[in-house]
Amino acid sequence: MQPTIQDVVAVRAFNRFYTGVIGVLGEGLVRSPYSLTEARVIFELAQRDETEVVALRRAMGLDAGYLSRMLARFESDGLLTRERSARDARRQLIRLTARGREVFAMLDERSAGEVRALLADLAGADRARLLAAMRTVEDVLRARPSGGAPPSGDARPVLRALRAGDLGWIVERNGALYETECGWDRTYEALVAKVVAGYVENHDPERENAWIAELDGERVGGVFCMRREEDVAQLRLLHVEPGARGAGVGAALVDECVRFAGEAGYSEIMLWTTALQRPAHRVYARAGFVLSEEEPPVSRFGDTIHGQVWRRGL
Repeated sequence: MQPTIQDVVAVRAFNRFYTGVIGVLGEGLVRSPYSLTEARVIFELAQRDETEVVALRRAMGLDAGYLSRMLARFESDGLLTRERSARDARRQLIRLTARGREVFAMLDERSAGEVRALLADLAGADRARLLAAMRTVEDVLRARPSGGAPPSGDARPVLRALRAGDLGWIVERNGALYETECGWDRTYEALVAKVVAGYVENHDPERENAWIAELDGERVGGVFCMRREEDVAQLRLLHVEPGARGAGVGAALVDECVRFAGEAGYSEIMLWTTALQRPAHRVYARAGFVLSEEEPPVSRFGDTIHGQVWRRGL
């Protein structure tokens, strides 16, 4: 049964009322310079000694670029430090500094104080009713299918041609994702922008193509097939959003790229990647690519990069 217009109006009215009660709509949460989302991130980081960036983003359902900018500001303010995981160099670990824990303690104390003041103004029976109603809301919403869950096994990616705005999205998402997951600096995003610009400026529609992958109408990935040499195509900028991994997006994009390259008359397709991208290696191997060359380590993107070339005959 679909909700009525009155149902929607009632929920929105409650949201406006309650956010006003707890002060979310003010300039800063609990008379601080931090928004509700920023305070939630600080609260989450304070629950353990160290937190993986990817785990934090997934737990809070935040856009990777938005979270990355927030963490950069917190780092410049001296609230946290970031470093590579010793177990997996692709992972970034965050730790609150002593200053960060002081900010958490301030936010925690003020938040608890405001809740105590709110409850203190209520008679015992009203307080009990309020708490029971809050438990009911939590129980009902926790039981619903989560809108932020990874795509189900039944979801299938849909591939489409580029549209206006897609090129900017590809540059932004590649830059944000690799900064978050690998710690690469802005020179990588600049490289992506250069590749995208080259595709547009020198595009040969008979021998080059690009695709966007969607799940439920949302962009979740992309890939380019570009001419490397007369008989060699290159798969470039394969990207899959973290929340869509496991839904076959990467495999669908790679397979389409290989199919197009074969039909365009190339005899071989190659790609360049790094030793860090192990999940992508599995996708490439399943599509028939073979590691053909390992480059000596070089300093790129603010990191030490171990480049690899993978090839597949067509």
